[in-house]
Amino acid sequence: MYKRVLLKLSGESLGGPGGKGLDEESLLKFAKEIAEAVNAGFQIAIVNGGGNIFRGLQGVGKGYDRVTGDRMGMLATVINSLALASSLRGQGIKAEVFTATPMEPIAKGYVRESAVKVLEEGGVALIAGGTGNPFFSTDSGAALRALETGADALLKGTKVDGVYTADPMKDPNAKKYDEISFEEAIVKHLKVMDQTAFALCEQGPVPLVVFDINKPGALLRILKGEKEGTLVHA
Repeated sequence: MYKRVLLKLSGESLGGPGGKGLDEESLLKFAKEIAEAVNAGFQIAIVNGGGNIFRGLQGVGKGYDRVTGDRMGMLATVINSLALASSLRGQGIKAEVFTATPMEPIAKGYVRESAVKVLEEGGVALIAGGTGNPFFSTDSGAALRALETGADALLKGTKVDGVYTADPMKDPNAKKYDEISFEEAIVKHLKVMDQTAFALCEQGPVPLVVFDINKPGALLRILKGEKEGTLVHA
């Protein structure tokens, strides 16, 4: 059982079936699942990706330099966090958005102690803006925040139900791992998270659970210690 977790949601998951923009049904669905877990006594911090709006690497070669593109991607994560926070409040859950770089009055500047206080008071802390620096993915940002907030695990909600030997959407022969070590995942070049994120989790150590965020009840089952998705461990 995990008491406190850092939930990483991809921007595409917030975009619904098309993976673009903001999908109200997806936001409501995630908010209900998260609210159920919080009401059951679990503490959840959230880091959102921004790929449904803008991904930093998309700008390279299209008129944006990498730094500018990554900054635009960071802003996309803020939009996603504001949207999900609003949906959570609609479920009666206190939700506070923090940003890696100062952005008041839109959101509070991220301070570890303030985010942890929100969790301890039964609320959800949404930490946006990545690490606040270019050249770092939101996966790396999620791993960093998991360590900072003292999370028992990093949960990565995706569109697939775990880690596979290959992309299951492209390779019908891909096989799923029930569990795997960080070292093995790195050696086998499994593209679950980037290597910086893997290294941070391994150093923690903070276990990583990769699961299908669209599977009803999956989040709460993981928090209760039931098998779901793939466990990546030190």
